[in-house]
Amino acid sequence: MLTDTDPRVLAHINLFAVLGALPSLAEHAPEARTLLDRVDRPTAVRIRARGLPEHALTFTRDGVTEGAAGDRTVTLLLRSPAHLNAMVDGTAQPVPIAAPAGLRFLTQVFAPLADLLGRYLRPADEDLADPAFAETSAVLALHVAVAAIAQVANTDRSGRFSAGLIPDGQVALEVGDSLDLRLHARDHTLTFDPAPASSPARAVLAFRDLDVAGDVLAGRASALACLGDGSMAMRGFIPMIDNVSRILDRVGHYLGEQP
Repeated sequence: MLTDTDPRVLAHINLFAVLGALPSLAEHAPEARTLLDRVDRPTAVRIRARGLPEHALTFTRDGVTEGAAGDRTVTLLLRSPAHLNAMVDGTAQPVPIAAPAGLRFLTQVFAPLADLLGRYLRPADEDLADPAFAETSAVLALHVAVAAIAQVANTDRSGRFSAGLIPDGQVALEVGDSLDLRLHARDHTLTFDPAPASSPARAVLAFRDLDVAGDVLAGRASALACLGDGSMAMRGFIPMIDNVSRILDRVGHYLGEQP
């Protein structure tokens, strides 16, 4: 059924979309910068779960980047996709492979950053009362949602069907004049690119502001109603957007499983 979910697909989302938002957290959240001041030397964290591709992130005082490029490497081992999902939910722990200094990095930097990310992605009402926190929370949620579209498109059965109908090109999800997040389609595979856009997109889904984007992506607002009142617009090759929207519906089923 279309409402069924696959733990392996959820693990891809958690690995590459949720934990993949740590670079954006480091860029936008002031609390993250304080935690990164604790980094004594560039440190790469490799996350290895059986049955999944490896994902690596490098932490420095200046931020977090994709890939393993640190002077020190810490490895987190997980038995299965379900184990990884439980780790992200906070109900299980990975097996760390690290020297004592690496273990200190995990407890003093990586774990607090992961907890901070969870706070922004699942904010309490009192946190959202702070406009700056609410804006950062919305930016991170959008980052996760768009990155998750690529993971569902490439690993979920229904998502792969929709991706099979998407021609090569870029789909832009724009928010006001400040955000332009790109999905690259090539050979019916989607890749999320958080880097600043360098060329025109073939199709664009544009939101008036972060509030509209958050409401539509979370299913709190009707996309049709937002198109009608002008708070959302589509342009370019519309069939690309139509199929990306279908994949986004699947993303909602998976992210809805998160506590």
